[in-house]
Amino acid sequence: MWIVAGVLLGLVVFSSIFGFHIGPHAHAVATLAGIAAAGFLIAIAVTGDTRAFVFLLLSADVVVSVGVGTLAWKGLTDPRLRAGHSVSSLVSREGVAVSDLEPSGIVRVAGENWSATSLNGRVPAGARIQVIQVEGVRLSVWGENGLPRETGGKAALDERSPSADASGPLEGTEKP
Repeated sequence: MWIVAGVLLGLVVFSSIFGFHIGPHAHAVATLAGIAAAGFLIAIAVTGDTRAFVFLLLSADVVVSVGVGTLAWKGLTDPRLRAGHSVSSLVSREGVAVSDLEPSGIVRVAGENWSATSLNGRVPAGARIQVIQVEGVRLSVWGENGLPRETGGKAALDERSPSADASGPLEGTEKP
């Protein structure tokens, strides 16, 4: 019985740790393994082994199982914590650039800071952005004040620019 209890307690520990990386389903596995381990430890105590070590393991198992059980329950029932649920709802949401996007930086969308890449060049801090795509934990955004990358953030005047005069110099300048 000790071997089974030990294996179950090991499963509780590993599932608890991996649950922080994998998600609430691993915490649910840890909770179930903890309940099974508690059953085996109670059976060991009832059959006559009343060493303090049995009760210490049982107490630790109950505390850990209740803790990860709470994490599992919260993670599986709270829609705001479900992976992908709130992230996919960010598409087409508006926000603001917290740092300059050259083309990558930080944006604030729905009250949270996100890593983002601008799809239309450099976007200065404070400019409004719109989320176009979510790729894991990085957002692809379109900046309201996107400036061409090759100018280093300075507006370039070329033949496509409405303020450039193709027939002569710009206003306020003299011909060479």
